[in-house]
Amino acid sequence: MTKSYYNKKLKPLARELRKHGTPGEAILWAHVLRAKRFYGLQFNRQFAIENYIVDFICRKERLIIELDGRSHDDKQEQDRTRDLRLNELGYKVVRIAEVGVKYDLKNVIRTIEAHLSEETLNKPIE
Repeated sequence: MTKSYYNKKLKPLARELRKHGTPGEAILWAHVLRAKRFYGLQFNRQFAIENYIVDFICRKERLIIELDGRSHDDKQEQDRTRDLRLNELGYKVVRIAEVGVKYDLKNVIRTIEAHLSEETLNKPIE
């Protein structure tokens, strides 16, 4: 079993962020990632890893999905540093423009699928 690096001290902040998520987060969660709808995978929202809270994570695939809205326009260097650290911990980070979730959800789904393991993609649907 690989370590998840979960930071329980950030749980209250993560809970707050879940309550006040962005419209794109709400769409992706409700229509794609919630309740093991996406290839039977369990995703978590606003999950704390070390000192970071990621938008979505599939721990089985070690896949993190970050939705970037306008607030990320001035945070490219911070995002790069964060992504590098998460990569060092063994996670793949996929950054998706929030506008894509709102207006081109099918393409967003294809982008996420491109980062799933062959085993997951080829697993029979139960």
